[in-house]
Amino acid sequence: MAIQTAGQKTAKITKIRTENQASFPLPKDTEQSINKALDFLPIEHLRGIERIKLVDFINDPRLKDMQVKGDLPGLYHPKAGNQNAWIEMSMGALLQPTEGFAKKWMAKSQFKGNLAGLLFSLVGQHHYLTLRHSVKRQSLEPQIRQYAEKNLKSWSEQQNKNSIRAKIFKPFRPVLERMAKWLNKKAADAQKKS
Repeated sequence: MAIQTAGQKTAKITKIRTENQASFPLPKDTEQSINKALDFLPIEHLRGIERIKLVDFINDPRLKDMQVKGDLPGLYHPKAGNQNAWIEMSMGALLQPTEGFAKKWMAKSQFKGNLAGLLFSLVGQHHYLTLRHSVKRQSLEPQIRQYAEKNLKSWSEQQNKNSIRAKIFKPFRPVLERMAKWLNKKAADAQKKS
């Protein structure tokens, strides 16, 4: 029996547009880093996202009533009417250009990882809100966090697979992960008590 494909359109791969509207200079290869992080994710998870907009700081009128600690690093705008979903990322929150030298230097040195982590969490939000209808609203945040952590961990392993630091620390990883789990549990217990 032949497979019917007549009249069906093939899935075309569309690149997600990156619009840089930040007024201060970004680290070199920022758009390349974004494209590499997007290429790491499955194409199905990116379906429906039209563009990524890089801005200085996010000031959305819908957020003025919300209490946000610090600067909001990213915002996912779902599909509305005939406008596809898009992502807004604050370069000011990631690079901290208004802070002192030490904070700026730390932010710039961690920029690529923070950018990828933010991108993975916003794409995870898009994936779970639009493509995964079996997830309940109450369990949405842990699912998105788990999605972002899983992808960020495998992305960073791929980035550092041939580095000397990765080869040195590989035997200590299980111990460090157990210690991190223990510290997270201890912090959660302390937060419950207060």
